[in-house]
Amino acid sequence: MPTYIYAITEADHPLRLDGLRGVGEQAPPLRAIRAGDISAVVSDAPEGLRAKRRDVLAHEAVLEALMADGATLPMRFGLLGPDDDQVAQTLERDSAAYRSRLAELAGHVEFNLKAARDEQDLLLEIVSDSDQIRELNERTRSGAAGQDDRIALGELVAGQVAERNNEQAQRTLERLQPAAARVSRAEAGASHFLNASFLVAAESADDFVRAVSEEAERRGEACTFTLTGPLPPYSFV
Repeated sequence: MPTYIYAITEADHPLRLDGLRGVGEQAPPLRAIRAGDISAVVSDAPEGLRAKRRDVLAHEAVLEALMADGATLPMRFGLLGPDDDQVAQTLERDSAAYRSRLAELAGHVEFNLKAARDEQDLLLEIVSDSDQIRELNERTRSGAAGQDDRIALGELVAGQVAERNNEQAQRTLERLQPAAARVSRAEAGASHFLNASFLVAAESADDFVRAVSEEAERRGEACTFTLTGPLPPYSFV
């Protein structure tokens, strides 16, 4: 039977699993697979597992309970091993890497920050700052622009949007990095200029939240900051 994997811990972790239930309709009991000085918290894997809210919440509840008692490497929802023996072999083979990562993540949590700037505000700034773009925009609005002018305008604006978004992201990261142990930057997508995860010492979490709030105030109403956390440090596993 496949084995569902929730997390990896050090072998001396308390592993207080009583009262915790696994994912799936039958909510199987949790158990630990030990290999040397590390352990994996697992359960039987239910058939046809889907990311239902009930099961995602059960997965997160296990991680939160484990993290409250010591260093934990959280696994993402849905991770399966062929069976307990294969999981134990993997733990033993990669034990040095797991121990190193556990030491790094001990006492830390993750925050995710997404930051966006009002599109209209950004476009007005771009037009205001560039004589060339302003002229092409006026020609386009008046109907005097040809196809080449419209293409040129689109390319210039797109280039400025990308450049300014990157500048905003870099400035934001420079201000927030001192409050975090590590940063993992992800693809921001079309609607944001920054999508980043921060590894933060749990005891400094309030200081980090305050730093994000101050940066949001500095940016003004044209920018929207969405901070999620504290979370298990998925992005740093």
